[in-house]
Amino acid sequence: MPGLQAMRTYQGAWLGADIAAGLALTAMLVPVGIAYAVASGLPGICGLYATIIPMLAYALFGPSRIFVLGPDSSLAALILAVVLPLSAGDPQRAIALAGMMALVSGLICIAGGIARLGFITELLSKPIRYGYMNGIALTVLISQLPALFGFTVKGDGLLEKGQGFIEAVLAGKTNWTALLLGVGTLATILVLKRFQRVPGLLIAVVSVTLVVEALGLAQGAGVSVLGSLPQGLPDFSFPVIMASDLVPVLVGGFAVAMVSFADTSVLSRSYAARTGTYVDPNREMLGLGAANLAAGFFQGFPVSSSTSRTPVAEAAGAKTQLACVVAALAVAALLMFGPGLLRNLPTAALAAVVIASALGLIEVSDLRRIYRIQRWEFWLSIGCLVGVAIFGVIPGIGIAIVVAVIEFLWDGWRPHYAVLGRVDGIKGYHDISRHPEARLVPGLVLFRWDAPLFFANAELFQDRALDAVASSPTPVRWLVVGAEPVTSVDVTAADALSELDDTLRAAGIELCFAEMKGPVKDKLKRFGLFSRVGEERFFPTIGEAVNRYLKANQVQWHDWEDRA
Repeated sequence: MPGLQAMRTYQGAWLGADIAAGLALTAMLVPVGIAYAVASGLPGICGLYATIIPMLAYALFGPSRIFVLGPDSSLAALILAVVLPLSAGDPQRAIALAGMMALVSGLICIAGGIARLGFITELLSKPIRYGYMNGIALTVLISQLPALFGFTVKGDGLLEKGQGFIEAVLAGKTNWTALLLGVGTLATILVLKRFQRVPGLLIAVVSVTLVVEALGLAQGAGVSVLGSLPQGLPDFSFPVIMASDLVPVLVGGFAVAMVSFADTSVLSRSYAARTGTYVDPNREMLGLGAANLAAGFFQGFPVSSSTSRTPVAEAAGAKTQLACVVAALAVAALLMFGPGLLRNLPTAALAAVVIASALGLIEVSDLRRIYRIQRWEFWLSIGCLVGVAIFGVIPGIGIAIVVAVIEFLWDGWRPHYAVLGRVDGIKGYHDISRHPEARLVPGLVLFRWDAPLFFANAELFQDRALDAVASSPTPVRWLVVGAEPVTSVDVTAADALSELDDTLRAAGIELCFAEMKGPVKDKLKRFGLFSRVGEERFFPTIGEAVNRYLKANQVQWHDWEDRA
Protein backbone atom coordinates (compact mmCIF):
# COMPACT_ATOMS: atom_id res chain seq x y z
CA MET A 1 0.00 0.00 0.00
CA PRO A 2 1.99 3.00 -1.26
CA GLY A 3 -0.37 5.35 0.60
CA LEU A 4 0.73 3.98 3.98
CA GLN A 5 4.38 4.25 2.94
CA ALA A 6 3.83 7.88 1.94
CA MET A 7 2.38 8.65 5.39
CA ARG A 8 5.63 7.58 7.04
CA THR A 9 7.59 10.18 5.07
CA TYR A 10 4.93 12.92 5.04
CA GLN A 11 6.25 16.38 5.83
CA GLY A 12 4.18 18.75 7.94
CA ALA A 13 5.01 21.66 5.65
CA TRP A 14 2.95 19.99 2.90
CA LEU A 15 -0.32 19.90 4.90
CA GLY A 16 -1.54 23.42 4.11
CA ALA A 17 -0.85 23.02 0.38
CA ASP A 18 -2.61 19.66 0.22
CA ILE A 19 -5.71 20.95 2.02
CA ALA A 20 -5.93 24.04 -0.20
CA ALA A 21 -5.44 21.94 -3.35
CA GLY A 22 -8.09 19.45 -2.22
CA LEU A 23 -10.67 22.18 -1.68
CA ALA A 24 -9.86 23.75 -5.06
CA LEU A 25 -10.18 20.34 -6.69
CA THR A 26 -13.61 19.81 -5.12
CA ALA A 27 -15.04 22.70 -7.11
CA MET A 28 -14.27 20.77 -10.28
CA LEU A 29 -15.04 17.24 -9.13
CA VAL A 30 -18.71 17.83 -8.35
CA PRO A 31 -20.01 19.15 -11.70
CA VAL A 32 -17.70 16.91 -13.72
CA GLY A 33 -18.68 13.78 -11.81
CA ILE A 34 -22.38 14.50 -12.25
CA ALA A 35 -21.94 15.36 -15.93
CA TYR A 36 -20.05 12.15 -16.76
CA ALA A 37 -22.61 10.05 -14.89
CA VAL A 38 -25.44 11.53 -16.94
CA ALA A 39 -23.38 11.08 -20.13
CA SER A 40 -22.93 7.41 -19.19
CA GLY A 41 -26.67 6.86 -18.87
CA LEU A 42 -26.68 6.89 -15.05
CA PRO A 43 -28.23 9.07 -12.32
CA GLY A 44 -26.08 12.10 -11.54
CA ILE A 45 -25.48 10.98 -7.95
CA CYS A 46 -23.48 7.99 -9.22
CA GLY A 47 -20.87 10.39 -10.51
CA LEU A 48 -20.22 11.64 -6.98
CA TYR A 49 -20.17 8.10 -5.60
CA ALA A 50 -17.63 7.22 -8.32
CA THR A 51 -15.59 10.22 -7.22
CA ILE A 52 -15.45 9.73 -3.45
CA ILE A 53 -14.68 6.04 -2.91
CA PRO A 54 -12.28 5.44 -5.85
CA MET A 55 -10.20 8.50 -4.91
CA LEU A 56 -9.81 7.18 -1.38
CA ALA A 57 -8.90 3.72 -2.71
CA TYR A 58 -6.30 5.10 -5.10
CA ALA A 59 -4.81 7.28 -2.35
CA LEU A 60 -4.15 4.03 -0.48
CA PHE A 61 -3.12 1.69 -3.32
CA GLY A 62 -1.94 4.02 -6.10
CA PRO A 63 1.79 4.73 -6.61
CA SER A 64 1.57 8.28 -8.05
CA ARG A 65 1.96 11.17 -5.64
CA ILE A 66 -0.05 13.69 -7.68
CA PHE A 67 -2.78 11.94 -9.58
CA VAL A 68 -6.58 12.31 -9.73
CA LEU A 69 -8.83 9.40 -10.64
CA GLY A 70 -12.55 9.53 -11.24
CA PRO A 71 -15.27 9.50 -13.91
CA ASP A 72 -13.82 10.39 -17.30
CA SER A 73 -15.19 11.38 -20.69
CA SER A 74 -13.11 8.71 -22.45
CA LEU A 75 -15.14 6.02 -20.66
CA ALA A 76 -18.58 7.62 -20.94
CA ALA A 77 -19.28 6.27 -24.41
CA LEU A 78 -18.07 2.78 -23.44
CA ILE A 79 -20.32 2.65 -20.38
CA LEU A 80 -23.29 4.10 -22.26
CA ALA A 81 -22.89 1.51 -25.04
CA VAL A 82 -23.50 -1.27 -22.49
CA VAL A 83 -25.87 0.42 -20.04
CA LEU A 84 -28.31 2.09 -22.42
CA PRO A 85 -29.58 -0.95 -24.39
CA LEU A 86 -29.56 -3.34 -21.41
CA SER A 87 -31.12 -1.15 -18.71
CA ALA A 88 -34.25 -0.29 -20.76
CA GLY A 89 -34.57 3.00 -18.88
CA ASP A 90 -34.46 1.43 -15.40
CA PRO A 91 -31.96 3.50 -13.32
CA GLN A 92 -31.40 0.69 -10.81
CA ARG A 93 -30.49 -1.75 -13.57
CA ALA A 94 -28.23 0.88 -15.09
CA ILE A 95 -26.43 1.31 -11.75
CA ALA A 96 -25.99 -2.47 -11.39
CA LEU A 97 -24.66 -2.85 -14.94
CA ALA A 98 -22.19 0.00 -14.57
CA GLY A 99 -21.11 -1.30 -11.16
CA MET A 100 -20.43 -4.75 -12.58
CA MET A 101 -18.43 -3.20 -15.43
CA ALA A 102 -16.32 -1.45 -12.80
CA LEU A 103 -15.75 -4.75 -10.97
CA VAL A 104 -14.75 -6.51 -14.20
CA SER A 105 -12.40 -3.68 -15.13
CA GLY A 106 -10.92 -3.65 -11.64
CA LEU A 107 -10.29 -7.40 -11.59
CA ILE A 108 -8.67 -7.28 -15.03
CA CYS A 109 -6.36 -4.45 -13.94
CA ILE A 110 -5.43 -6.21 -10.69
CA ALA A 111 -4.78 -9.50 -12.50
CA GLY A 112 -2.69 -7.63 -15.07
CA GLY A 113 -0.71 -5.90 -12.34
CA ILE A 114 -0.01 -9.16 -10.50
CA ALA A 115 1.01 -10.82 -13.80
CA ARG A 116 3.21 -7.80 -14.55
CA LEU A 117 1.39 -7.00 -17.78
CA GLY A 118 1.85 -3.25 -17.44
CA PHE A 119 3.54 -3.21 -20.83
CA ILE A 120 0.44 -4.42 -22.67
CA THR A 121 -0.91 -0.99 -23.63
CA GLU A 122 2.37 -0.30 -25.43
CA LEU A 123 1.13 -2.71 -28.09
CA LEU A 124 -1.29 -0.01 -29.24
CA SER A 125 0.62 2.34 -31.51
CA LYS A 126 0.12 6.09 -31.30
CA PRO A 127 -1.94 6.36 -34.54
CA ILE A 128 -4.24 3.58 -33.34
CA ARG A 129 -4.68 5.26 -29.95
CA TYR A 130 -5.46 8.52 -31.69
CA GLY A 131 -7.98 6.76 -33.91
CA TYR A 132 -10.05 5.15 -31.20
CA MET A 133 -9.83 8.17 -28.87
CA ASN A 134 -10.97 10.48 -31.68
CA GLY A 135 -13.79 8.03 -32.36
CA ILE A 136 -14.78 8.00 -28.69
CA ALA A 137 -14.62 11.82 -28.55
CA LEU A 138 -16.86 12.07 -31.62
CA THR A 139 -19.30 9.58 -30.10
CA VAL A 140 -19.43 11.55 -26.85
CA LEU A 141 -19.96 14.84 -28.71
CA ILE A 142 -22.85 13.47 -30.78
CA SER A 143 -24.45 11.86 -27.72
CA GLN A 144 -24.44 15.20 -25.83
CA LEU A 145 -25.77 17.43 -28.60
CA PRO A 146 -29.45 16.60 -27.93
CA ALA A 147 -29.09 17.55 -24.25
CA LEU A 148 -27.29 20.74 -25.27
CA PHE A 149 -30.25 21.63 -27.53
CA GLY A 150 -32.79 20.82 -24.81
CA PHE A 151 -34.35 17.58 -26.03
CA THR A 152 -33.72 13.82 -26.05
CA VAL A 153 -33.39 11.32 -28.90
CA LYS A 154 -33.40 7.54 -29.14
CA GLY A 155 -30.69 5.46 -30.75
CA ASP A 156 -27.82 3.20 -29.75
CA GLY A 157 -24.93 4.11 -32.02
CA LEU A 158 -23.32 7.28 -33.24
CA LEU A 159 -25.06 7.14 -36.63
CA GLU A 160 -28.51 6.55 -35.16
CA LYS A 161 -28.09 9.33 -32.60
CA GLY A 162 -26.70 11.68 -35.22
CA GLN A 163 -29.65 11.00 -37.49
CA GLY A 164 -32.10 11.40 -34.60
CA PHE A 165 -30.49 14.69 -33.58
CA ILE A 166 -30.75 16.16 -37.09
CA GLU A 167 -34.38 15.04 -37.42
CA ALA A 168 -35.28 16.58 -34.05
CA VAL A 169 -33.64 19.90 -34.94
CA LEU A 170 -35.46 20.00 -38.29
CA ALA A 171 -38.72 19.18 -36.49
CA GLY A 172 -38.29 22.30 -34.32
CA LYS A 173 -37.73 20.52 -30.98
CA THR A 174 -34.86 22.81 -29.94
CA ASN A 175 -35.36 24.56 -26.60
CA TRP A 176 -33.63 27.85 -27.39
CA THR A 177 -33.33 28.85 -23.75
CA ALA A 178 -31.57 25.59 -22.87
CA LEU A 179 -29.34 25.92 -25.93
CA LEU A 180 -28.36 29.46 -24.96
CA LEU A 181 -27.52 28.31 -21.42
CA GLY A 182 -25.52 25.35 -22.72
CA VAL A 183 -23.58 27.29 -25.32
CA GLY A 184 -22.86 30.03 -22.76
CA THR A 185 -21.55 27.43 -20.31
CA LEU A 186 -19.38 25.81 -22.99
CA ALA A 187 -17.97 29.17 -24.11
CA THR A 188 -17.16 30.18 -20.52
CA ILE A 189 -15.35 26.89 -19.85
CA LEU A 190 -13.31 27.08 -23.06
CA VAL A 191 -12.37 30.74 -22.62
CA LEU A 192 -11.37 30.44 -18.96
CA LYS A 193 -9.54 27.15 -19.59
CA ARG A 194 -6.55 29.20 -20.74
CA PHE A 195 -6.09 30.53 -17.22
CA GLN A 196 -4.97 27.62 -15.04
CA ARG A 197 -5.53 29.33 -11.71
CA VAL A 198 -9.04 30.53 -12.61
CA PRO A 199 -11.76 27.96 -11.72
CA GLY A 200 -13.52 28.35 -15.05
CA LEU A 201 -15.66 25.24 -14.69
CA LEU A 202 -16.88 26.30 -11.25
CA ILE A 203 -17.64 29.82 -12.45
CA ALA A 204 -19.59 28.52 -15.45
CA VAL A 205 -21.63 25.97 -13.50
CA VAL A 206 -22.44 28.24 -10.54
CA SER A 207 -23.37 31.12 -12.86
CA VAL A 208 -25.75 29.12 -15.02
CA THR A 209 -27.35 27.51 -11.95
CA LEU A 210 -27.98 30.94 -10.38
CA VAL A 211 -29.47 32.24 -13.65
CA VAL A 212 -31.89 29.31 -13.91
CA GLU A 213 -32.92 29.68 -10.26
CA ALA A 214 -33.29 33.47 -10.34
CA LEU A 215 -35.36 33.55 -13.52
CA GLY A 216 -37.35 30.38 -12.81
CA LEU A 217 -36.38 28.91 -16.17
CA ALA A 218 -37.05 25.33 -15.11
CA GLN A 219 -40.78 26.05 -14.88
CA GLY A 220 -41.15 29.08 -17.14
CA ALA A 221 -39.03 27.99 -20.10
CA GLY A 222 -39.14 24.22 -19.73
CA VAL A 223 -35.40 23.93 -19.10
CA SER A 224 -34.49 20.44 -17.85
CA VAL A 225 -32.54 20.56 -14.56
CA LEU A 226 -30.66 18.06 -12.41
CA GLY A 227 -32.96 18.15 -9.38
CA SER A 228 -32.00 17.47 -5.78
CA LEU A 229 -29.45 14.75 -5.14
CA PRO A 230 -30.13 12.00 -2.58
CA GLN A 231 -28.73 12.82 0.83
CA GLY A 232 -26.09 10.58 2.37
CA LEU A 233 -23.23 8.34 1.33
CA PRO A 234 -23.39 5.17 -0.80
CA ASP A 235 -23.91 1.79 0.86
CA PHE A 236 -21.71 -1.22 0.21
CA SER A 237 -23.54 -3.52 -2.21
CA PHE A 238 -22.76 -6.17 -4.80
CA PRO A 239 -24.19 -5.27 -8.23
CA VAL A 240 -26.55 -8.00 -9.43
CA ILE A 241 -27.15 -8.40 -13.15
CA MET A 242 -29.02 -10.90 -15.32
CA ALA A 243 -27.26 -13.85 -16.90
CA SER A 244 -28.03 -12.48 -20.36
CA ASP A 245 -26.13 -9.29 -19.46
CA LEU A 246 -22.91 -11.09 -18.62
CA VAL A 247 -21.24 -11.21 -22.04
CA PRO A 248 -21.72 -7.53 -22.96
CA VAL A 249 -20.66 -6.49 -19.45
CA LEU A 250 -17.51 -8.62 -19.65
CA VAL A 251 -16.63 -7.25 -23.08
CA GLY A 252 -17.38 -3.71 -21.94
CA GLY A 253 -15.36 -4.15 -18.76
CA PHE A 254 -12.37 -5.40 -20.75
CA ALA A 255 -12.60 -2.43 -23.14
CA VAL A 256 -12.82 -0.05 -20.17
CA ALA A 257 -9.75 -1.66 -18.60
CA MET A 258 -7.73 -1.23 -21.80
CA VAL A 259 -8.72 2.39 -22.36
CA SER A 260 -8.45 3.47 -18.73
CA PHE A 261 -5.04 1.87 -18.22
CA ALA A 262 -3.73 3.25 -21.52
CA ASP A 263 -4.72 6.76 -20.43
CA THR A 264 -3.54 6.24 -16.86
CA SER A 265 -0.13 4.83 -17.81
CA VAL A 266 0.61 7.70 -20.21
CA LEU A 267 -0.44 10.38 -17.72
CA SER A 268 1.33 8.63 -14.85
CA ARG A 269 4.61 8.42 -16.77
CA SER A 270 4.44 12.06 -17.80
CA TYR A 271 3.91 13.27 -14.22
CA ALA A 272 6.54 10.89 -12.89
CA ALA A 273 9.03 12.34 -15.36
CA ARG A 274 8.04 15.86 -14.36
CA THR A 275 8.57 15.18 -10.66
CA GLY A 276 11.73 13.12 -11.17
CA THR A 277 10.21 9.95 -9.71
CA TYR A 278 9.66 6.44 -11.09
CA VAL A 279 6.23 4.82 -11.19
CA ASP A 280 5.98 1.08 -11.78
CA PRO A 281 3.26 0.50 -14.45
CA ASN A 282 2.30 -2.77 -12.77
CA ARG A 283 1.66 -0.98 -9.48
CA GLU A 284 -0.33 1.59 -11.45
CA MET A 285 -2.52 -1.23 -12.75
CA LEU A 286 -3.08 -2.41 -9.17
CA GLY A 287 -4.00 1.09 -8.01
CA LEU A 288 -6.41 1.57 -10.92
CA GLY A 289 -7.90 -1.86 -10.28
CA ALA A 290 -8.45 -1.12 -6.59
CA ALA A 291 -10.17 2.18 -7.46
CA ASN A 292 -12.52 0.43 -9.90
CA LEU A 293 -13.36 -2.32 -7.42
CA ALA A 294 -14.22 0.36 -4.88
CA ALA A 295 -16.45 2.09 -7.43
CA GLY A 296 -18.24 -1.15 -8.28
CA PHE A 297 -19.00 -2.03 -4.66
CA PHE A 298 -20.28 1.46 -3.77
CA GLN A 299 -22.81 2.22 -6.55
CA GLY A 300 -20.29 3.89 -8.82
CA PHE A 301 -19.08 3.12 -12.34
CA PRO A 302 -15.70 2.63 -14.07
CA VAL A 303 -13.12 5.34 -13.45
CA SER A 304 -9.88 6.41 -15.05
CA SER A 305 -7.18 9.04 -14.74
CA SER A 306 -8.12 12.61 -15.51
CA THR A 307 -6.08 14.80 -17.83
CA SER A 308 -8.17 17.80 -16.77
CA ARG A 309 -8.42 17.40 -12.98
CA THR A 310 -4.84 16.24 -12.35
CA PRO A 311 -3.39 19.53 -13.69
CA VAL A 312 -5.84 21.41 -11.46
CA ALA A 313 -4.47 19.59 -8.41
CA GLU A 314 -0.92 20.29 -9.52
CA ALA A 315 -1.58 23.98 -10.22
CA ALA A 316 -3.28 24.32 -6.82
CA GLY A 317 -0.08 23.13 -5.13
CA ALA A 318 -0.91 19.48 -4.27
CA LYS A 319 2.06 17.62 -2.83
CA THR A 320 0.63 14.16 -2.16
CA GLN A 321 -2.51 12.07 -2.43
CA LEU A 322 -3.77 13.77 0.73
CA ALA A 323 -5.13 16.48 -1.58
CA CYS A 324 -7.40 13.86 -3.18
CA VAL A 325 -8.44 12.58 0.23
CA VAL A 326 -9.45 16.12 1.25
CA ALA A 327 -11.38 16.54 -2.01
CA ALA A 328 -13.18 13.22 -1.54
CA LEU A 329 -14.17 14.16 2.00
CA ALA A 330 -15.41 17.55 0.82
CA VAL A 331 -17.62 15.93 -1.83
CA ALA A 332 -18.93 13.55 0.84
CA ALA A 333 -19.73 16.55 3.06
CA LEU A 334 -21.73 18.10 0.21
CA LEU A 335 -23.85 14.95 -0.04
CA MET A 336 -24.37 14.89 3.69
CA PHE A 337 -25.23 18.53 4.29
CA GLY A 338 -26.07 20.24 0.98
CA PRO A 339 -27.45 17.80 -1.62
CA GLY A 340 -29.95 20.38 -2.91
CA LEU A 341 -27.41 23.05 -3.87
CA LEU A 342 -27.25 21.88 -7.49
CA ARG A 343 -30.95 21.14 -8.01
CA ASN A 344 -31.30 23.93 -10.62
CA LEU A 345 -28.21 22.96 -12.61
CA PRO A 346 -29.50 22.59 -16.20
CA THR A 347 -28.75 19.40 -18.08
CA ALA A 348 -27.69 21.53 -21.04
CA ALA A 349 -24.85 22.85 -18.86
CA LEU A 350 -23.89 19.29 -17.90
CA ALA A 351 -23.77 18.44 -21.61
CA ALA A 352 -21.50 21.46 -22.12
CA VAL A 353 -19.13 20.16 -19.41
CA VAL A 354 -18.88 16.78 -21.15
CA ILE A 355 -18.47 18.36 -24.60
CA ALA A 356 -15.66 20.59 -23.32
CA SER A 357 -13.86 17.54 -21.99
CA ALA A 358 -14.49 15.50 -25.15
CA LEU A 359 -12.97 18.28 -27.25
CA GLY A 360 -9.80 17.79 -25.22
CA LEU A 361 -9.66 14.15 -26.34
CA ILE A 362 -9.48 15.03 -30.04
CA GLU A 363 -6.02 14.88 -31.57
CA VAL A 364 -5.48 16.74 -34.84
CA SER A 365 -2.05 18.38 -34.85
CA ASP A 366 -0.03 15.20 -34.34
CA LEU A 367 -2.15 13.39 -36.93
CA ARG A 368 -1.12 16.07 -39.41
CA ARG A 369 2.50 15.29 -38.62
CA ILE A 370 1.85 11.56 -39.07
CA TYR A 371 0.14 12.28 -42.40
CA ARG A 372 3.25 14.06 -43.61
CA ILE A 373 5.79 11.45 -42.50
CA GLN A 374 3.92 8.09 -42.67
CA ARG A 375 0.72 8.30 -44.64
CA TRP A 376 -0.39 4.68 -44.21
CA GLU A 377 -0.35 5.04 -40.41
CA PHE A 378 -2.53 8.14 -40.74
CA TRP A 379 -5.12 6.16 -42.68
CA LEU A 380 -4.82 3.37 -40.12
CA SER A 381 -5.82 5.93 -37.48
CA ILE A 382 -8.75 7.13 -39.59
CA GLY A 383 -9.81 3.51 -40.07
CA CYS A 384 -9.96 3.01 -36.29
CA LEU A 385 -12.00 6.21 -35.96
CA VAL A 386 -14.47 5.01 -38.60
CA GLY A 387 -14.65 1.60 -36.90
CA VAL A 388 -15.68 3.23 -33.61
CA ALA A 389 -18.16 5.50 -35.40
CA ILE A 390 -19.85 2.80 -37.52
CA PHE A 391 -19.71 -0.35 -35.39
CA GLY A 392 -19.87 1.27 -31.94
CA VAL A 393 -17.35 2.06 -29.26
CA ILE A 394 -16.74 -1.43 -27.88
CA PRO A 395 -16.45 -3.20 -31.29
CA GLY A 396 -14.31 -0.25 -32.37
CA ILE A 397 -11.90 -0.89 -29.50
CA GLY A 398 -11.78 -4.55 -30.58
CA ILE A 399 -11.00 -3.49 -34.13
CA ALA A 400 -8.22 -1.23 -32.84
CA ILE A 401 -6.66 -4.12 -30.89
CA VAL A 402 -6.87 -6.50 -33.88
CA VAL A 403 -5.34 -3.86 -36.16
CA ALA A 404 -2.56 -3.29 -33.63
CA VAL A 405 -1.71 -7.01 -33.61
CA ILE A 406 -1.77 -7.15 -37.42
CA GLU A 407 0.45 -4.07 -37.60
CA PHE A 408 2.87 -5.67 -35.13
CA LEU A 409 2.98 -8.95 -37.06
CA TRP A 410 3.31 -7.29 -40.47
CA ASP A 411 6.74 -5.82 -39.73
CA GLY A 412 8.01 -9.26 -38.76
CA TRP A 413 6.09 -11.09 -41.48
CA ARG A 414 7.66 -9.20 -44.37
CA PRO A 415 10.85 -7.72 -42.92
CA HIS A 416 13.76 -6.01 -44.62
CA TYR A 417 16.68 -8.17 -45.77
CA ALA A 418 19.90 -7.37 -47.58
CA VAL A 419 22.93 -8.81 -49.38
CA LEU A 420 26.05 -7.14 -47.98
CA GLY A 421 29.24 -5.96 -49.65
CA ARG A 422 32.33 -3.88 -48.88
CA VAL A 423 32.29 -0.15 -49.70
CA ASP A 424 35.52 1.80 -50.08
CA GLY A 425 35.97 4.35 -47.32
CA ILE A 426 33.21 2.93 -45.08
CA LYS A 427 34.02 0.46 -42.35
CA GLY A 428 32.01 -2.77 -42.21
CA TYR A 429 29.65 -4.42 -44.70
CA HIS A 430 26.64 -2.68 -46.21
CA ASP A 431 23.45 -3.25 -48.20
CA ILE A 432 24.37 -3.46 -51.88
CA SER A 433 20.94 -2.09 -52.88
CA ARG A 434 21.89 1.17 -51.14
CA HIS A 435 25.52 1.00 -52.25
CA PRO A 436 25.63 -0.35 -55.83
CA GLU A 437 29.38 0.33 -55.87
CA ALA A 438 29.93 -2.21 -53.08
CA ARG A 439 32.25 -5.13 -53.92
CA LEU A 440 31.31 -8.77 -53.37
CA VAL A 441 33.73 -11.49 -52.28
CA PRO A 442 33.86 -14.17 -54.99
CA GLY A 443 32.01 -17.28 -53.84
CA LEU A 444 30.68 -15.69 -50.63
CA VAL A 445 27.14 -14.39 -50.00
CA LEU A 446 26.63 -12.23 -46.92
CA PHE A 447 22.86 -12.26 -46.23
CA ARG A 448 21.34 -10.17 -43.41
CA TRP A 449 17.81 -10.78 -42.06
CA ASP A 450 16.38 -7.82 -40.12
CA ALA A 451 13.78 -9.51 -37.91
CA PRO A 452 13.17 -12.43 -35.57
CA LEU A 453 12.74 -15.77 -37.35
CA PHE A 454 9.32 -17.26 -36.63
CA PHE A 455 6.55 -19.22 -38.29
CA ALA A 456 5.15 -16.30 -40.32
CA ASN A 457 8.40 -15.41 -42.10
CA ALA A 458 10.37 -18.69 -42.05
CA GLU A 459 9.43 -19.67 -45.60
CA LEU A 460 10.13 -16.15 -46.87
CA PHE A 461 13.57 -16.26 -45.22
CA GLN A 462 14.36 -19.54 -46.96
CA ASP A 463 13.20 -18.21 -50.34
CA ARG A 464 15.12 -14.94 -50.06
CA ALA A 465 18.31 -16.66 -48.93
CA LEU A 466 18.17 -19.01 -51.93
CA ASP A 467 17.41 -16.04 -54.22
CA ALA A 468 20.55 -14.32 -52.90
CA VAL A 469 22.58 -17.43 -53.73
CA ALA A 470 21.05 -17.69 -57.19
CA SER A 471 21.73 -13.99 -57.89
CA SER A 472 25.43 -14.21 -57.01
CA PRO A 473 27.68 -13.29 -59.97
CA THR A 474 30.10 -16.09 -59.02
CA PRO A 475 29.57 -19.72 -57.94
CA VAL A 476 28.76 -19.72 -54.23
CA ARG A 477 30.75 -21.71 -51.65
CA TRP A 478 29.49 -20.14 -48.41
CA LEU A 479 26.25 -18.46 -47.38
CA VAL A 480 26.81 -16.43 -44.21
CA VAL A 481 23.65 -15.21 -42.46
CA GLY A 482 24.22 -11.91 -40.63
CA ALA A 483 22.08 -12.81 -37.62
CA GLU A 484 22.63 -9.80 -35.34
CA PRO A 485 19.03 -8.50 -35.90
CA VAL A 486 17.57 -11.99 -35.29
CA THR A 487 16.34 -11.85 -31.69
CA SER A 488 14.43 -15.15 -31.61
CA VAL A 489 13.88 -18.41 -33.48
CA ASP A 490 10.88 -20.72 -33.08
CA VAL A 491 10.48 -24.39 -34.03
CA THR A 492 9.00 -23.65 -37.46
CA ALA A 493 11.90 -21.33 -38.31
CA ALA A 494 14.45 -23.86 -37.01
CA ASP A 495 12.96 -26.51 -39.29
CA ALA A 496 13.16 -24.05 -42.21
CA LEU A 497 16.86 -23.51 -41.38
CA SER A 498 17.39 -27.28 -41.46
CA GLU A 499 15.72 -27.49 -44.87
CA LEU A 500 17.86 -24.61 -46.11
CA ASP A 501 20.98 -26.36 -44.83
CA ASP A 502 19.98 -29.56 -46.69
CA THR A 503 19.38 -27.64 -49.92
CA LEU A 504 22.68 -25.79 -49.68
CA ARG A 505 24.67 -28.93 -48.79
CA ALA A 506 23.24 -30.68 -51.85
CA ALA A 507 24.59 -27.79 -53.95
CA GLY A 508 27.99 -27.89 -52.23
CA ILE A 509 27.38 -24.69 -50.26
CA GLU A 510 28.07 -24.29 -46.54
CA LEU A 511 25.60 -22.46 -44.30
CA CYS A 512 27.21 -20.20 -41.66
CA PHE A 513 26.05 -17.61 -39.15
CA ALA A 514 27.67 -14.41 -37.86
CA GLU A 515 26.90 -12.16 -34.88
CA MET A 516 24.17 -14.43 -33.52
CA LYS A 517 23.09 -13.58 -29.97
CA GLY A 518 23.70 -16.04 -27.15
CA PRO A 519 20.01 -16.64 -26.27
CA VAL A 520 19.27 -17.45 -29.92
CA LYS A 521 22.21 -19.90 -30.00
CA ASP A 522 20.79 -21.53 -26.88
CA LYS A 523 17.52 -22.13 -28.70
CA LEU A 524 19.33 -23.65 -31.68
CA LYS A 525 21.16 -25.96 -29.30
CA ARG A 526 17.84 -27.15 -27.85
CA PHE A 527 16.47 -27.67 -31.38
CA GLY A 528 19.60 -29.69 -32.36
CA LEU A 529 20.48 -27.25 -35.13
CA PHE A 530 23.64 -25.88 -33.52
CA SER A 531 25.40 -29.25 -33.53
CA ARG A 532 24.08 -30.06 -36.99
CA VAL A 533 25.58 -26.93 -38.55
CA GLY A 534 28.70 -27.17 -36.43
CA GLU A 535 30.10 -24.79 -33.84
CA GLU A 536 32.89 -23.79 -36.24
CA ARG A 537 30.25 -22.25 -38.56
CA PHE A 538 29.16 -19.65 -36.00
CA PHE A 539 31.32 -16.52 -36.10
CA PRO A 540 31.38 -13.60 -33.65
CA THR A 541 31.48 -10.98 -36.44
CA ILE A 542 30.89 -10.75 -40.16
CA GLY A 543 34.51 -9.64 -40.57
CA GLU A 544 35.71 -12.82 -38.87
CA ALA A 545 33.48 -14.90 -41.14
CA VAL A 546 34.95 -13.19 -44.23
CA ASN A 547 38.52 -13.75 -43.04
CA ARG A 548 37.86 -17.44 -42.33
CA TYR A 549 36.25 -17.85 -45.74
CA LEU A 550 39.23 -16.25 -47.47
CA LYS A 551 41.69 -18.52 -45.66
CA ALA A 552 39.64 -21.70 -45.97
CA ASN A 553 39.14 -21.23 -49.70
CA GLN A 554 42.57 -19.68 -50.40
CA VAL A 555 41.08 -16.55 -51.91
CA GLN A 556 43.97 -14.10 -52.33
CA TRP A 557 42.05 -10.84 -51.99
CA HIS A 558 43.89 -9.19 -49.14
CA ASP A 559 42.04 -5.94 -49.64
CA TRP A 560 38.92 -7.76 -48.42
CA GLU A 561 40.39 -8.81 -45.09
CA ASP A 562 38.83 -7.15 -42.08
CA ARG A 563 41.83 -5.99 -40.07
CA ALA A 564 39.76 -4.22 -37.40
